[in-house]
Amino acid sequence: MSLRRHLGGYAAVGALQWGIEYAVMLVLSQWVMPVAPANVIGRICGAAVGFWLNGTWTFAGEGRRMGRRALRRFLLAWLALTIVNTAAVNLIDHSAGLRAAQALKPAVDVLCAGLGFLLSRYWIYSAR
Repeated sequence: MSLRRHLGGYAAVGALQWGIEYAVMLVLSQWVMPVAPANVIGRICGAAVGFWLNGTWTFAGEGRRMGRRALRRFLLAWLALTIVNTAAVNLIDHSAGLRAAQALKPAVDVLCAGLGFLLSRYWIYSAR
């Protein structure tokens, strides 16, 4: 598959995944809990959708598989990116407040998505 196809698929799945993640984070952080755990719960909800769609649609074919190895790799990458993402959003919350954290979360997410794409294309769903 071409880089263009992978980027397009990853962007489409990512938009859906991010919408779920961001909505959950906003609702939970606004009314139920602090921003850090709300962010993690949102990321879990988005990750479930993202792993399945990226594995079966975006990166499918060419010897790529969605087996246990892909799941283990996904979980490792997701954990690392979630730690980075949540630390950044939490730092913004503590230094500039909840509204700033909610407003700047999309920028943090874009940076993590770029790293996630590289990891997905070349490591998580790779046949190697």
